[in-house]
Amino acid sequence: MGLLTGEALGTLAVVVVIFLLLVDLMPQAVQRWSAHYPPGPIPLPGLGNLLQMDFQNMPRSINQLRRRFGDVFSLRLVRTPVVVVNGLAAVRETLVYRSEHTADRPPMPIYKHLGFGPRSAGVILAPYGLAWREQRRFSLSTLRNFGVGKKSLEQWVTEEASCLCAAFAAQDGCPFSPNALLNKAVSNVITSLIFGRRFEYDDPRFLKLLDLIQEGVKEESGFLREVLNLVPVLLRIPRLAAKLFAGQKAFMAMMDELITEHRMTRDPTQPPRDLTDTFLDEVEKAKGNPESSFNDENLRMVVSDLFSAGMLTTSTTLVWALLFMIRHPDVQRRVQQEIDEVIGQVRPPEMGDQARMPFTMAVVHEVQRFGDIIPLGLPHKTSHDTEVQGFLIPKGTMLITNLSSVLKDETVWKEPSCFYPENFLDAQGRFVKQAAFMPFSAGHRSCLGEPLARMELFLFFSCLLQRFSFSVPEGQPHPSDHSVYSFLATPVPYQLCAVPR
Repeated sequence: MGLLTGEALGTLAVVVVIFLLLVDLMPQAVQRWSAHYPPGPIPLPGLGNLLQMDFQNMPRSINQLRRRFGDVFSLRLVRTPVVVVNGLAAVRETLVYRSEHTADRPPMPIYKHLGFGPRSAGVILAPYGLAWREQRRFSLSTLRNFGVGKKSLEQWVTEEASCLCAAFAAQDGCPFSPNALLNKAVSNVITSLIFGRRFEYDDPRFLKLLDLIQEGVKEESGFLREVLNLVPVLLRIPRLAAKLFAGQKAFMAMMDELITEHRMTRDPTQPPRDLTDTFLDEVEKAKGNPESSFNDENLRMVVSDLFSAGMLTTSTTLVWALLFMIRHPDVQRRVQQEIDEVIGQVRPPEMGDQARMPFTMAVVHEVQRFGDIIPLGLPHKTSHDTEVQGFLIPKGTMLITNLSSVLKDETVWKEPSCFYPENFLDAQGRFVKQAAFMPFSAGHRSCLGEPLARMELFLFFSCLLQRFSFSVPEGQPHPSDHSVYSFLATPVPYQLCAVPR
């Protein structure tokens, strides 16, 4: 067969381009011919709506599109169909009433290139199936067995709160950023549960571990990460994933070190010391069963999931809490007055005090609502065709649930756009929990660490307000309550002064 002429080559190229465009547009066309598919912006061939999204501030992009297209709208990111759900009614229908059809997770190809194989899906990003159910049941029951919701763990948290207060007192009333100390305190609660130990605040390996977690969070956001997940063929570029996600890679290596050390000190004849020992017991029982999710590969993922998620969310919420206290000194004084009346200045706070501290409870909940630290939640995927607010959402569609739109829903909250603890108080000053309070998400995939987080938030916050008054350092501007988005919504960096009461 002879060589094609230049004209023939040109014709062939046009045909190929047209064919690719048709293939690219076909799923979109099929969906949009359906009157029941959610509306959305027109995607570009090949890229979809990728260039219309600000991946450095996804919540802002989502809210702008919501104003144009309503509470349920569609996107296409390259070839991936996405439906975004906003507002209390639509989000609750999606996560609660349709939970059996919406609890799956979309694939994350970058993790495979970071060495996470099919037998190591963990408990947070694992597909909705038997392995995920097995690991979620295990995590919930094991955390309960080691004290979550019990007096034993409450004592651990109270002791760690005492260490945290000592570290605050060591600042001698001088300006400092509270982030690092809060990270250390919350992390020690998690390490007590997972590894049966705590670290000193100046332990070099502990400091390195916390730095790597922060680095990993930064790697979890941004345009390039999304492109690599949506166009996984790019991950074939040598060493690209390892370079772009070096923090996560190094963090997993440290988790491996801690697990290896734990194996060496474990005595199988003795009761398990912590969650890692308990998992290793299950690995022994599961030997010879290839269907079991209890394996060495999955141990590192479950441990890292619980460690990173449990530390970041709670410590970030506490950073917001102290920011709101120095921005709203009147609220701080009311919390301290309630602490003085109910607890006093001698004994540490206890979980049993909550029932007599409605204003403090309202403040803790309002910190979570207004702080809004995971505004878009984690992505879901439909495992069946389903319907939300009258719109058809096909099987295999990625779902983004805009939790921020629920936490700041104007039809629910008294003052949705302000820090206003009265959002959780009735006319008689009694604490009232609202249906739109969803910082831990909802449905099958709701945060399994919620009971632990609630305990930590109340005890750490109450202990700090019992011992210190917080203020803006003299000569410094009033800190902003705007957030910096990198998967988590964190406060703009600030300093405070902690003066012993």
